[in-house]
Amino acid sequence: MDTTQELDREDLEQVQLEKFRAALAPVLETNAFYREKLNDAGVSDVNDLANFEDYCVLPFTTKHELSQDQGANPPYGTNLTFPVEQYTRIHQTSGTTGSPLRWLDTRESWQWMGACWESVYQAADVVESDRVFFAFSFGMFIGFWSAVEGAGRVGSMVIPGGGMGSDQRLKSMFAHEATVLVCTPTYALHLAEVANNEGLDIRNSSVRLTIHAGEPGASLPATKARIEEAWGAESFDHAGATEVGAWGFECRAHDGMHLNEAEYIAEVLDPESSQPAEEGELVISNLGRIGMPVVRYRTGDLVRRTTDVCGCGRTFARLKGGVIGRMDDVLIVRGVNVYPSVIENTVRGFSEVVEFAIDVWPRGELDELEVRVELNTPHVNEIVDKLAAELRHVLGIRAGVKPVPENALPRFELKARRVNDHRKQD
Repeated sequence: MDTTQELDREDLEQVQLEKFRAALAPVLETNAFYREKLNDAGVSDVNDLANFEDYCVLPFTTKHELSQDQGANPPYGTNLTFPVEQYTRIHQTSGTTGSPLRWLDTRESWQWMGACWESVYQAADVVESDRVFFAFSFGMFIGFWSAVEGAGRVGSMVIPGGGMGSDQRLKSMFAHEATVLVCTPTYALHLAEVANNEGLDIRNSSVRLTIHAGEPGASLPATKARIEEAWGAESFDHAGATEVGAWGFECRAHDGMHLNEAEYIAEVLDPESSQPAEEGELVISNLGRIGMPVVRYRTGDLVRRTTDVCGCGRTFARLKGGVIGRMDDVLIVRGVNVYPSVIENTVRGFSEVVEFAIDVWPRGELDELEVRVELNTPHVNEIVDKLAAELRHVLGIRAGVKPVPENALPRFELKARRVNDHRKQD
């Protein structure tokens, strides 16, 4: 384990500040976006940042700002520290909220991205002898591209699963005796469903670890338990974003998700007051992605932070329960804030549910929440009634539960899109 991961809070913050100042020096010289933004805040030289108090008054960066900048200065905006010719990688966000952002990396920044993923693997005890299968299409979305770079740094064998159907991926995993599966939690469960239909015994396969990203699922107890039961493997969560990088990982203590504070400065702030809070929005600066950085970036992720020392020995702060949800994904139904992740954790607790979707319907003054479910049981009415009762208990409001035929609901390889808010559509 890197000794930085065991530093006390004061020493760790000093290391972070030194890294931030070193990264900021070239940004203030040649990055038009941040030079103007920071100059307007009174920062024109790294010496203007003498301590963490100075850092904590720097202006925030939002996705809307970055999107506007790229729209006004196509195709990549002005958040570039170097000439375009020095950039070797291009990716873009998934576009689930607003227009996709294009993101560039220099050779050095991409190596840093791989190093962040290396920390994900190290925390899960992935080693050189492992064979890592990537169930991913490898398009423009950054997805697991940087995960491949990280696996190379560990020295593990990389087995790409692009251009394959689910059944082909499963057969490839068996053929190559893959020991680690990297994919979204939703897709891990879909692969298990396909394996069952194909008569493939994945529970007794060579896979010993599964690592997930893209959704909160792998930190939800019910979803994690279902993945581990299906695969007979230890499951790990990870979090990151195209514009930020791989900022979080789960260790073998499985007691929350560690913030990678060796490579990021992470704050948890009250969304309304922007003051430090135990539960709130995650705000991040990366410390090594100099080519196209983010400074105090409002991620939109709702999290709950703790600085208690983990059983693994790391002093990095942890997020209890991983990412609770996206702030822009919250559903306000009858005055109650409903997070899709809470519904998922409840639904996944019923082994009879194969897949599900969430609908919110406008019904006069009282909107209606409905959960559609595919069930693999003859006792449909019994499970529907039990699930409806449990959802009402957990959410505090009534939710209708509607059974649908087998394969009526879509399956997802990347981020699942299970929520349909018909109030917005109407």
